[in-house]
Amino acid sequence: MRNRLILSFVLFMAVFTSAWGQILNPIKWEPSIKVDEDGTGVMTFHAHIDKGWHLYALDIPEGGPVATSINWEKTDGIELVGNTVADRNPHEQVDVVFNLKLGWWENEVTLSQQFKLANPDGTYSIEGYVRYMLCNDVTCRAPANEEFKFANAAEQQQQSSQVGVQTGSPTKPHKQSVTDFSSEDLWKPVDIRNEGDINGSTASYSLWYIFFAGFIGGLLALLTPCVWPMIPLTVSFFLKKSGSRGKSVRDAMIYGLSIIVIYLALGLLITGAFGASSLNALSTNAIFNIIFFLLLVVFAISFFGAFEIRLPDSWASKMDSKAGSTSGMLSIFFMAFTLTLVSFSCTGPIIGTLLVEAASMGNITGPAIGMLGFAVALAVPFMLFALFPSWLQGMPKSGGWLNTVKVVLGFIELALSLKFLSVADLAYGWGILDREVFVSLWVVIFGLLGMYLLGRLHLAGDAAPKGVGVLRLFLGMISLAFAVYLLPGLWGAPLKSVSAFVPPLYTQDFNLYGGGFAEYDDYEEGMRESAKQGKPVLVDFSGYGCVNCRKMEAAVLDQTQVRQLLEENFVMVKLMVDDKTDLPEPIIVNENGKEVKLRTVGDKWSYLQRYKFGANSQPYYVILNSDGSLAAGPVYYDENVDKFVEFLKEGLSNYNK
Repeated sequence: MRNRLILSFVLFMAVFTSAWGQILNPIKWEPSIKVDEDGTGVMTFHAHIDKGWHLYALDIPEGGPVATSINWEKTDGIELVGNTVADRNPHEQVDVVFNLKLGWWENEVTLSQQFKLANPDGTYSIEGYVRYMLCNDVTCRAPANEEFKFANAAEQQQQSSQVGVQTGSPTKPHKQSVTDFSSEDLWKPVDIRNEGDINGSTASYSLWYIFFAGFIGGLLALLTPCVWPMIPLTVSFFLKKSGSRGKSVRDAMIYGLSIIVIYLALGLLITGAFGASSLNALSTNAIFNIIFFLLLVVFAISFFGAFEIRLPDSWASKMDSKAGSTSGMLSIFFMAFTLTLVSFSCTGPIIGTLLVEAASMGNITGPAIGMLGFAVALAVPFMLFALFPSWLQGMPKSGGWLNTVKVVLGFIELALSLKFLSVADLAYGWGILDREVFVSLWVVIFGLLGMYLLGRLHLAGDAAPKGVGVLRLFLGMISLAFAVYLLPGLWGAPLKSVSAFVPPLYTQDFNLYGGGFAEYDDYEEGMRESAKQGKPVLVDFSGYGCVNCRKMEAAVLDQTQVRQLLEENFVMVKLMVDDKTDLPEPIIVNENGKEVKLRTVGDKWSYLQRYKFGANSQPYYVILNSDGSLAAGPVYYDENVDKFVEFLKEGLSNYNK
């Protein structure tokens, strides 16, 4: 899951847009048939899939999303030979939400079904539908059907002489069943203004997040023993060498830009090495998350002083000699490269953590954006001190406080590493890092960090204790207070501020904050209950195969303030658009001039969402009055609890009016 950044720079241009909440159609099917002279043939179903979307494979384990399948309703005059096959193998990876290994295709795929003719005259009539489900990194489409018909000339002529199939309006389907649309008013379309860009806004947010994470990482790298002492030495060198302040400022600017170019090139190299599809797979790939966990633990041990992660000394020597043997801008560039190499023992773990986090968010430009933020933070001080040399006099002198910064970073690395181990644990179902265990480890880590900052814990390499300064005192208090804040999480407290890191609540074995409320799985039944109780209805269009639906439930709907509002003031209706339960009788509707057959309960609720609200992505939340009119919404995937509370209060207020 997670899975979980883009800036408006030249590199940030890979933002895919789709209108938020509008009907999405990211796939185009092209069915065709070919019959050979020997009476054998093949039916093919070619799918063109929009960029960023994926189509689930033919074979999906039970309990996962809807698999792609060819369903035959009429096969007159032919005999099917073998099973449906694809022209290429699907991409496979472990999904942490379903705890299953899932397969899917991107871009395009062709499904084929062999057959042979059975009638002596060679006539045939074939009808059926392709059942499929599409998702991207932000949302999923409800499972859908693509109808197809094949018939040769003789059969087509015979069909044209027969009475065509009667189709009804969307609210008065041709074939009614015991699950019929009992009230046309409840199904009447509502006027919803679909705004926003669900893909673009999320991507933009995530890239900004990566940039600022990199920027903060660069600021932290400045405060390490490998970089901090280099600032006054380098700036003083430029001031003395140039002979004029103008030239020294120019040299410092070139030096800073060289640092940015070097680290940005590193980010682009990582991006090019992995590629877009690989980066998207990292966010939920258990093997990669285990590797990331081990890397961060190694980085933490390095910061604790057990060893140093260093590049070969010969590399720095070569760069230093190049800087000495060249002149002008090239010389300054090699000086920046030398700084990059000699400071690697301190910056390497920070860079590694940043790249791991950026790559695991599955964004193709993430590593480059993260390195840009890191480099800007690292380069700016060299430029500023060259512009204002008098500031050098006020710089704190190097000392034991620099080692303290490294140790603090070690604790933070150790805490972050557990996030990646948690992903692998959920993927394989080991159960070794349930929510209580995770929170317990964080309580210990941040408790020890607080003790270290307050001088009650010492590590090798620390200077002799000389008392605790004011800054360390406050930081120690904050760390200990955070550890205390985490304690209620051992008994099921939501811990909203760290919900993106800790395992989901369903892994909690003991939950004092638990509790539930009635949820109706039938739209008409929920609306009748609304009229009976005099409460508005929160309709939740969800799905068993909807990853982001599970995220919303854990991060928003399970929060105490949201749950309390729902229990006291709303009737909750959850409609699963991928419910495979067969309707007692198919319902035929005419949608956009095309005959559509609703075969399952999920088909019915998916059609309700499309027809009444003009949307087909999940999760999707609307608040309705008892007569089916709109009170508030819609709301989409957004883990902001405060916004969801405002949405609920708005719907309640409008209902009461």
